[in-house]
Amino acid sequence: MKRLIVTLEYPPQIGGIAGYVYNLVKQLPAADTVVYAMPEKGAAEFDAQNAWKTYRLRPYWALVWPHWLRLFFQLSALVTAEKIEMIYVNHVLPVGYAAYLIKKFKKVPYTLFLHGTDIAMATSTPNKRKKFIELCLAASAVVVNSEFLKNKLLGIVENLSDVRVLYPCPADNFLAAVKNQAEIDLLRSQLALNGKRVIITVARVAEGKGYPHLVRFMPEILSQVPNTVWLIVGDGPKMAEVMALVQKNNLQNVVRFLGSVAPADLPKYYHLADLFVLLTHKDDHREEGWGTVFLEAAACGLPVVAGRVGGVEEAVLDGQTGMVVDIFQGKDAVAAIVKLLMDKDLAHTMGAAGQARVRNYFKWGNEVLKLN
Repeated sequence: MKRLIVTLEYPPQIGGIAGYVYNLVKQLPAADTVVYAMPEKGAAEFDAQNAWKTYRLRPYWALVWPHWLRLFFQLSALVTAEKIEMIYVNHVLPVGYAAYLIKKFKKVPYTLFLHGTDIAMATSTPNKRKKFIELCLAASAVVVNSEFLKNKLLGIVENLSDVRVLYPCPADNFLAAVKNQAEIDLLRSQLALNGKRVIITVARVAEGKGYPHLVRFMPEILSQVPNTVWLIVGDGPKMAEVMALVQKNNLQNVVRFLGSVAPADLPKYYHLADLFVLLTHKDDHREEGWGTVFLEAAACGLPVVAGRVGGVEEAVLDGQTGMVVDIFQGKDAVAAIVKLLMDKDLAHTMGAAGQARVRNYFKWGNEVLKLN
């Protein structure tokens, strides 16, 4: 079956959906796979490394409404030229609109992939909600990233006959053995981490990720574990706010802002750390549907402290691979972080359990079989 994967987020862009789509595509037969993505700096060099065909096009018209109608004509032409038999739709709105029309006029079915926040956005108004339900019911299948998201979807769309949970998995490089310890040691020295207990957070600096809460907790953590350092890997709309909070709390010598890091380079940063912390929480009616970064950290042998929300408890087994906390109970969150920083045996046990769980249960090669 020849598939057209349509996404508005795709490498070399860095992000959860971009990584998800790329890792999914890597599992499909290259000769039967075509990707539609947006132009990005460095895209030509990136695409040349892959065996499948990738089209880089701008999906919207500036002056014609609806703007996504341009996407419909582009996809329609690709369906004909590439003899596409199935469309994989990421970004239900607006890509789903185009796929719906192609199904209607060209009789080519589509599968919807839902990632979490897209459901909230697609049901934010009565009109959008109505259209979202219609798009889901017209899909051949709807793929979600957790049981939590499946249950949430079924609470919105009744009588969905085919909903599949496909867990996003870490890329293979997160499970690979360290090949260049000298490089990690040099990075540790450059970041002044020798003799430190290191927390790492890898996530977009945005609402719902808990950055301001961890800044608020850091003075208490430092009072109990004075040699703690916090690495922040990521960027986003709340970066200036978080940096201001760090300065306000006199944490400039404790927090290292590392910016965005390419997925291929992420493992060495995880290997610098003793503990992964991401205090996810519900915000503005949106909540984390899954959390692949928790599994990436686990794959690198790190224990995890996670905020209890959405599908996070499917990614992190509380008391086994880490600790899941209510971030609005600050004492509990601080206690969990301090416990895993101070109790190295417990941290090692949880990290090893998380790594084994990823090896045994979260492999892209197994998950992609659910699409057949």
